[in-house]
Amino acid sequence: MASPSILHAGIEYLKGVGPTRATALKNELGIFLQGQLLYHYPFRYVDKTAVSKVADIDKDSPELQFRGKIKQIKKIDGRGRRLVATFQDDTGMIDLVWFRGIQWAAKILVPNREYLVYGKPTFFNGTPNIAHPEIEEIKEQQSQVPVQQQESKLVSVYHSTEKLKRKGFDSKGFVRSMKQLFLKIKPDDIVEFIPAAVVEEFRLPDRYTAFLRTHFPRNQEEMQWARQRLKFEEFFLLQMRLLRLKNVRRKLRGFHFEQLGEAFNTFYEEKLPFQLTNAQKRVMKEIRRDTRRGYQMNRLLQGDVGSGKTVVGVMTMLIAIDNGFQACMMAPTEILAQQHFTGISELIDDMPVRVEILTGSIKGKKRKALLEDLAAGEIHILVGTHALIEPTVVFQNLGMVIIDEQHRFGVEQRSKLWRKNTTPPHVLVMTATPIPRTLAMTVHGDLDVSVIDELPPGRKPVETFHVYDTKRMQVFAFLQQQVDLGRQVYIVYPLIEESENMSYKDLTDGYESVQRAFPSLAISMVHGKMKAKDKEAEMQLFVQGKTQIMVATTVIEVGVNVPNASVMVIESSERFGLSQLHQLRGRVGRGADKSYCYLMSSFKLSKEAKERLKTMVETNDGFVIAERDMAIRGPGNIQGTQQSGMHGLLLANIVRDRLLLIRAREAANEIMDEDPELELPEHQTLKRYIDQMDAGKKDLEWSRIS
Repeated sequence: MASPSILHAGIEYLKGVGPTRATALKNELGIFLQGQLLYHYPFRYVDKTAVSKVADIDKDSPELQFRGKIKQIKKIDGRGRRLVATFQDDTGMIDLVWFRGIQWAAKILVPNREYLVYGKPTFFNGTPNIAHPEIEEIKEQQSQVPVQQQESKLVSVYHSTEKLKRKGFDSKGFVRSMKQLFLKIKPDDIVEFIPAAVVEEFRLPDRYTAFLRTHFPRNQEEMQWARQRLKFEEFFLLQMRLLRLKNVRRKLRGFHFEQLGEAFNTFYEEKLPFQLTNAQKRVMKEIRRDTRRGYQMNRLLQGDVGSGKTVVGVMTMLIAIDNGFQACMMAPTEILAQQHFTGISELIDDMPVRVEILTGSIKGKKRKALLEDLAAGEIHILVGTHALIEPTVVFQNLGMVIIDEQHRFGVEQRSKLWRKNTTPPHVLVMTATPIPRTLAMTVHGDLDVSVIDELPPGRKPVETFHVYDTKRMQVFAFLQQQVDLGRQVYIVYPLIEESENMSYKDLTDGYESVQRAFPSLAISMVHGKMKAKDKEAEMQLFVQGKTQIMVATTVIEVGVNVPNASVMVIESSERFGLSQLHQLRGRVGRGADKSYCYLMSSFKLSKEAKERLKTMVETNDGFVIAERDMAIRGPGNIQGTQQSGMHGLLLANIVRDRLLLIRAREAANEIMDEDPELELPEHQTLKRYIDQMDAGKKDLEWSRIS
């Protein structure tokens, strides 16, 4: 373990920092201790031996490094205030431009001195320039740093802020401080908590080497090896903590739902609108097993758009009712809550089960009466928004909580719902955002994961076409044909108002153009800036068939269920991500009629946009789409996969590094299977490390929710 005088010492005591700079580090980056500096990782590396020539720049040039001299510095005031420095090498000149940090740049730049410049060249009026380049003066440097740190061709580049730069903590300043830190620490100062068998199995460097060669790599291979260790470490810790939580939850007493009674059986035998798919039956068996064993259920239900998650949710709530408990379903928006309320009410029509809805718009006497009936146990199922978590909402005996689209709620919000009973109710989390199965099992490692991977009988795949704007009239002619057959149409736009530098049609222009194209039809318009009552009124006109076309923004991505709607037109479809396109397409194909989706776009498409639209045309399978999305995007988050209450991943990425995530999960699983309480001698350091991480953190309790 590192001694308190080193890694646990205040950052102000590190040579070259001092009280003023320490305050800036604390305020800007949350770095209080010297050891925390180790976790301020480089975001990239510059090979100082790779120098390009100005004459070689073209419009497709990536980020490049140049060596040359500053010839002229010019401040331009007034509108478009900026600092422009003319930089020259032996082949030509390029402008270096600063729109921010002008005083800082003016202070450090000196004409006729030699600099290394790094950035992405662009062209303005035919002249190459680099905006906000990284710049470093070339001079001989004497250093006390060990030889192994001076051999590198790679130089670490660190994120900074304008305030830190003014205090001397630009990227170069971080390199200096990191060198001072490594002069003081020794390998034994950095605790090794991953068991030796795991380190050996995965051929990982020790922690000291991993930190040293991440900040001071001698070559690319060494840097990647070091970062791989630190990524594995992040995933391993995440998985160990998830699995420990899972073990805790398995011991957490929960309600016994022993019987299937009148409510469930009546619904199953008389009200079920279609025969359950094998996937739905499998999930119901898993839920039934969970709720009978006497421990709290905490299950994630994944299902593609239209796969029948809601029916599973209804049957689960009816099991709770048959055992003398109340149930609730929380949705992120009033539209979605209203849809669930309407759908559930229709499904259990004429049954002796009372369903009510509670949202922020229900007030006064109606709200008071509803809350009194809820506390008295007269309401069996309560559907609502975040209004359900308010302290005034008291259940007589809440036994089942269903949370739809859980990623839209904060973890503390969900925890309040979880605490509505002295014994924690069972929890079923539902998401329509498919996540590849191996990823779901590892990211949601503290939940039991169920997947509905079949569509109910009668659901027809939506036929999808990618169409350029020039074919708009042909598409509109097809829409007229569909309306003449008695069907309805969605037309979705990405924007509400015209935005600078964007050529995409906004919603109001779109609405007017649709009115001109279909003068005899009734048209609804819905967007996020409308008042709730106006939005609901427009929605109801469409739901009731009084309007034939719904012009909308992505507010209809979830929460609108109109079986008669058979066509979805998505304008400027290149603006949408794959997940959003798939969600929007899921609004049609809900009835018996053949349904269609038209992806309208301009001819100017990026490679990624072309790939997204091609994927949508080729498949309706949400899990295939999720896999393709990962392949296209590489880095980035999958919606709904962030683990609330868990420490952030600083280096590792659940998409880009998913194979490493799975390996870390396997390693953590082996340890927990062998030694669930981490009592063996070889696991003591790991146990202490995790306990220290979790000490006094109430977010650990919240993370048990989902």
